[in-house]
Amino acid sequence: MKVLVVDDSVIMRRIISNNLKTAGFTQIVEANNGAEGLENLEGIDLILTDWNMPVMDGLTFVKEVRKNGSRIPIVMITTEGTKTEVMEALKSGVNNYIVKPFTPETFVEKIKSTISK
Repeated sequence: MKVLVVDDSVIMRRIISNNLKTAGFTQIVEANNGAEGLENLEGIDLILTDWNMPVMDGLTFVKEVRKNGSRIPIVMITTEGTKTEVMEALKSGVNNYIVKPFTPETFVEKIKSTISK
């Protein structure tokens, strides 16, 4: 399974990638923002994206991915955790939501429940 991690923070991409590797994912592609993420969708089976990023934010990125009819599962990983924000992300096409900071256990649980749907 090939996973795209979209986050402007190098440290957060490393944390997410390390959690993915621990969970058994070995094919990981990284992007610095939503625009870069759109350029790297070829062969992707799962997308993990931040919300707040320069150039193209995560919500716009999700809408662009969904606009083309893509069914790739998307998990939003962000500090934006109010009910309104979660609902907005879900309406835009996000399949699951993880609020930062997160534990490795929560991360793996959310990823596995997303890809098993």
